Amino acid sequence: MKLLAIETSCDETAIAIMECEGDTTSARFRVLGNALLSQIEVHKEYGGVFPMLAKREHAKNLVPILSSALEEAEMQTKEVQTLPEELSAELATLLEREPGLGETLLSYLTETAVPSIDAVVVTHGPGLEPALWVGVNFAKALALAWDKPLIGANHMEGHLLSALAKAEDESLVIADTALPVVGLLISGGHTQIVAMKEWFVYEIMGDTRDDAVGEAFDKVARMLDLPYPGGPQISKLAEEARVNNEEKHPLPFPRPMINDNTCNFSFSGLKTAIMYQLKKMEGLDDMQKKAIAREFEDAVADVLWTKTARALDETNAQTLVIGGGVSGNQHIRRVFEERVAQLPYVSLHIPPRELTTDNAVMIGMSGYFRYLRGMRADLETLRAEGNLSLV
Repeated sequence: MKLLAIETSCDETAIAIMECEGDTTSARFRVLGNALLSQIEVHKEYGGVFPMLAKREHAKNLVPILSSALEEAEMQTKEVQTLPEELSAELATLLEREPGLGETLLSYLTETAVPSIDAVVVTHGPGLEPALWVGVNFAKALALAWDKPLIGANHMEGHLLSALAKAEDESLVIADTALPVVGLLISGGHTQIVAMKEWFVYEIMGDTRDDAVGEAFDKVARMLDLPYPGGPQISKLAEEARVNNEEKHPLPFPRPMINDNTCNFSFSGLKTAIMYQLKKMEGLDDMQKKAIAREFEDAVADVLWTKTARALDETNAQTLVIGGGVSGNQHIRRVFEERVAQLPYVSLHIPPRELTTDNAVMIGMSGYFRYLRGMRADLETLRAEGNLSLV
């Protein structure tokens, strides 16, 4: 079957056209078209993602992104057609809270034939609700206009599934997954350990008590006067310090909650320790910035591994997945690869970097498995849910 997947949970507008087949024992996904537009440059002056601005940018970009994805998939056919007045009115009402999107989409629909897709999938949470609503309403409009089933997907499930996928013959394949699976989901909004003992039956084993790890990276970057987005800047400085074998920070920073008997996280104490350290220092040169960045990243990696190792031990999991934007961090990947190499019964799955950030391919994967389980969304009741949980 062919799916059109939509992702607008934060500051990436993404649409993918995917051909999907198989089941949980062996599923294959071929990406026919994939278009993504990041808003990083738009949000830089705010030092973070401004939700209402993200909403506006999604509304502006969705139709061009849709056209680009369909064009790449060779599914965009020009065809002049007249929409029934009742349908046009319904679509306009549906998109009335997304300024400009309704007019743009209606114009596009009157010039384009219905593509040969079988369903529309959209992220409906978790994420920034204003951004999510644009994608949800856009997906509803497409499903209504094209008379296709609608599927709501969980953003975090997408991250988990995309990490399980391996490239094979120009496709992404999820096969031979040994259960239980432990997933470490790390991003700007989440730091969570999830256990999947049966397919799509989740248990939250650990969560953050305060800042998510990606949020902590960005906050420390601001303390060091580094540009947004801060996470990659921290990692760049830390890696330079390691490669050049520069001196470590003289006082190791705390590893919050590392020795308690849970899988929960806290990063506020680490962030506060760095703030107090900076207050004691008179000025900050490049060497000192690198030393602090390195020690901060080391502390984060230590905590993430220790908590994940506890979850592996408690579940006897044979499969470890790391997903989310922070899974692209070079040092964290290296630490987990080295540690898991000492556990011969555990296989480690980390997505390629192009699938670590928010993208529509992972949403298509989640949507396909939900489709197989008979899950369909109702046009009237599907909602954007900023705090949507896996359980």
